[in-house]
Amino acid sequence: MSENFKFVQNTKCEYFPCHKVKDNEKFNCLFCFCPLYALKDKCGGNFKYNHGTKDCSDCTIPHLENGYDHIMSKINKVIEIGSERD
Repeated sequence: MSENFKFVQNTKCEYFPCHKVKDNEKFNCLFCFCPLYALKDKCGGNFKYNHGTKDCSDCTIPHLENGYDHIMSKINKVIEIGSERD
């Protein structure tokens, strides 16, 4: 079965690539804004806090080859956060 849904690339984006990576051909734009941001320090990414704001500019997990799988492994925690606010 094909898994093309796991990869999208927009080379016409004015920010492409928005992070430095070894191979732009494999840069995945599917999660342009990481849905794990709400998990704070539990996202599993390479982030830091700048003046109390989460800074993900050094994190490439959503854009790498296995980024889709990483995000989907934690997405239920994001859904739980959303359900708590209802």
